[in-house]
Amino acid sequence: MQIYLPIAELSLDVFLLLGLGGVIGFLSGLFGVGGGFLMTPLLIFIGVPPPVAVATQANNVVASSISGVLAHFRRGNVDVKMGTVLLVGGLAGSTSGVSLFKLLSEIGQIDLVINLSYVLVLGTVGVLMTWEGVAAFLRTSRKLPARKLHQHNWAHGLPFKMRFHRSRLYMSALLPLGIGFGVGVLSAIMGVGGGFVLVPAMIYLLGMPTSVVIGTSLFQIIFVAANVTFLQAVQNQTVDVVLALMLLLGGVVGAQYGSRVGSRLPGETLRILLGVLVIGVALRLLYELVSVPADVYSIGVGA
Repeated sequence: MQIYLPIAELSLDVFLLLGLGGVIGFLSGLFGVGGGFLMTPLLIFIGVPPPVAVATQANNVVASSISGVLAHFRRGNVDVKMGTVLLVGGLAGSTSGVSLFKLLSEIGQIDLVINLSYVLVLGTVGVLMTWEGVAAFLRTSRKLPARKLHQHNWAHGLPFKMRFHRSRLYMSALLPLGIGFGVGVLSAIMGVGGGFVLVPAMIYLLGMPTSVVIGTSLFQIIFVAANVTFLQAVQNQTVDVVLALMLLLGGVVGAQYGSRVGSRLPGETLRILLGVLVIGVALRLLYELVSVPADVYSIGVGA
């Protein structure tokens, strides 16, 4: 059954969109990420224009993250204080990122920037996360002493220290603020919640316990993605409400099942699985960039 998407200006199958939303919602609950790193490329692959895919997916991230974070709240796995500090930086970064998105759209380079951003960021994060996951798995299987997830460095000597009781940390608020800002910019440019960057940063840079990281990342993602959705709709008019609704319906249901499965899997296994997924998406996008298109010429709207 086909449905017309007014902003994307094409028709797609309703059940295909609902299925995509359900799968991404499941991944959101499973890995503690918004799922945009996978959904945005999938939407591009099925013909949705990249600017519309980025802006609309940010809306879907909100729904799936709310569903996932509620499940983690019930288990007490959310550090609200740390999430709030990350959120302040994320709001500033996402606002700046949407302005950059508008500038790139005006000069006609937004499609290229979106695809290159995915290849570079996902490729790097995927390799690092898979490597660390495999190393952790080998240490566990050989019963070697666990390596510290983070080391004290110059960043821990920064001022404005705060105590985060749920994460058992005492550190400068500037570090999570900076991480939140960077993730906010990525959220605006790539249409993602930023969890695939935020989760490793919270584990390896901030040193947060893995059990708290997933719920806290979803808490921050909700508000940053909502800010991106609002600004994209107002400034760039690229949010397709019909497409967002189809993805939202599937995402809310899938996130509940993902959080249940994620609570039963060891941390190193989750890291390996997420790393492999991220690498796969990056390789597909790289292929799309370097391969010869079926239609060399296309009609675009002039400036």
